[in-house]
Amino acid sequence: KVKAQVEEKEGKTFDVFTAVEFKTQLVAGTNYFIKVHVGNEEFMHLRVFKSLPHENEQLSLHSYQGSKTKHDELAYF
Repeated sequence: KVKAQVEEKEGKTFDVFTAVEFKTQLVAGTNYFIKVHVGNEEFMHLRVFKSLPHENEQLSLHSYQGSKTKHDELAYF
């Protein structure tokens, strides 16, 4: 759901964009921290926010980190 947002910010498209791990944090909604495989040995960490159901908002990309590896720990950022 947030692939297009990441591609827009990075200025490129990803042929591979597969979530391999995630963690959640409850706030006034939910933050999802997602490790995404983007091809070869490259990974990104995404922080995606999902608002509370009554707010009826779309998932939004809050921030991301590139140049990650498969073994980098997925943590709050």
